[in-house]
Parts: sequence; structure tokens; C-alpha cells
Amino acid sequence: MTTSLVTGGAGFLGSHLCDELLLRGHRVICVDNLETGSLANIEHIRGPEFLHINCDIISPYFVDEPVDFVYHLASPASPIDYLRLPLQTLKVGSHGTHHTLGLAKAHRARFLLASTSEVYGDPQVHPQPESYWGHVNPIGPRGVYDEAKRYAEALTMAYHRQQGVDTAIVRIFNTYGARMRPYDGRAIPTFLRQALQDRPITVFGDGSQTRSFTYVSDLVRGLIALADSGYHYPVNVGNPNEFTLLELAQQVIEVTGSRSEIVYEALPTDDPQVRQPDITLAREILEWEPEVGLADGLRKTIADAGAEALIGVGTR
Repeated sequence: MTTSLVTGGAGFLGSHLCDELLLRGHRVICVDNLETGSLANIEHIRGPEFLHINCDIISPYFVDEPVDFVYHLASPASPIDYLRLPLQTLKVGSHGTHHTLGLAKAHRARFLLASTSEVYGDPQVHPQPESYWGHVNPIGPRGVYDEAKRYAEALTMAYHRQQGVDTAIVRIFNTYGARMRPYDGRAIPTFLRQALQDRPITVFGDGSQTRSFTYVSDLVRGLIALADSGYHYPVNVGNPNEFTLLELAQQVIEVTGSRSEIVYEALPTDDPQVRQPDITLAREILEWEPEVGLADGLRKTIADAGAEALIGVGTR
């Protein structure tokens, strides 16, 4: 049986990846200290093929059984989290990636780093190909997340070149689906929470800044395809269909049937003005492209999560 280790496996993305790997017949080891993940995301998983290890990967950690794949997803990822945990975010990107690469090396496992479109910063190239090096503010409030991921990419390539570790890097663009935290500060969970309560939807700036939204099942399919590919360099996995945040707000209102009005707030510091992946590499190397459009993905999210979860009943 193939064994896959998933750091951050109790988070939004990680838990969906654990589900899919189990469906494909893998044994799955979930490593998560629950700093931003939740046991609620994995409480439905039962059986001997699944193991949750509660530990902080900033310190060395070990697994006493064979491991074939390591998916390194652990990191505070939402603005709410990395602004609250700036040093933790940097340490997960540095110490945590170092320890997890060491574990992959010891097990001779294929290692996949979950990087981010944020390595491009506020890009001067549009759409963003993997060959673009980015335009990042290292001392701005978002720098702790952006630079942690950029460092993790450099560390991953150093382990590949010097230590011979079989590595891969995926640059993930905005992803959404059930199990998002309603108060994590990102656009889709925020807009859905507001719309489902008929409250004003808050759009930053004039809403003209763009994003590309990937439904979680498409993203997970891309992660596994890249892990199986043998390719070592960064690959964008995201939906190339670009929307302004104002268009997203209007789409959320339409899908939910909400009576919400749109209101505007000040633009956060270093908020990227455009975000759109060039997925030529993913199409060529992985034979991957997204299948779920935004409207269908929003409907699936509401159906799978339920209105109470998206509103955040009993949570904050």
C-alpha cells in the first residue's frame, strides 16, 4: 500500500487531499498541530489507513514506517492567520520545510511543496508564468507569508540539487470549497458569510482588482498529478478564468439569492491588483486543467458545507 504523509492535513486543503488519497487506496499520515487546522475537518475519517500525528513541524519529527509521498501543505495561509502568527509563519516556511524535507530524504519519498501564487507579489507580468520571478515587498505585512514560501521554494530546490531529494513545487492560486473558515479574511468565505445573512458585502478598494478562483477538487487533482509526474520545477495550478472582486461579489449574490448590498472599504497594504495563472505547463506536463466553473463551485460549496458552517454559527 502506498503511504502518503500530509503536513497541514487537518486544514482546509489538507483535509480534502487526505480524503482523495484515501479514496485512491493510500495509507495517509496527517501531521497537524491544529494551530489553524481543525479536528472537525478530519473527524469523519475512520479506519486503520489513517493516522493523525499532533506535532509542531518547527521542531524535528519522525515517522517510524515507510513513506512514499510527502505533501508539505502546513502553513498559516490566510491574512488573519499570518498577521496573527508572523514568526510562526516564517518558521514553518524555514524550519518546518527543512525538517519535512529531511524526513522525505530519510524515507526516499517524493516531496511536494505547496507554494503559492503570492510568490509573484503584485505582478508586473499578466498572466503569471512560472518563469516570472515576482515583485514582492519583503517588509510589508504580507511579507512574512510571501517570503516564507519563496524561501521554502529555494530550500526545496537546494535539497533536490545537493541532496538528491525527489522534489516538486506547486504554486497554488486562490482555492475555495467546503471547510473554509468563515472568518479567515479571504474573499469567498467572507462574501458567502455576508450574503447568506443578507448583510452588506465588503469589497476592498473599488473592486477592480482581479483573482482566479479554483474549486478544491480541481486543486487536489492537480496536486496528485504533480506528485505522480516526476517533474521538479514549479508548476502553477489554478483556474485561468479571471474575475474582479466586484464580479465575485455579484456572483455570490446571484448564487445565494441574497438581498445584500455591496459596500466598499479601504484597500489593504500590498493587496495584489491582478492574479491570473498561466497554466500552460500544467496542461502540457500534467494534462491538467480545471473543470469546475465559479458559479458551480460556489453552489457546491454551499451544498457541501451547509449555510450554518459558512455563516460560522458557534465559531469566531
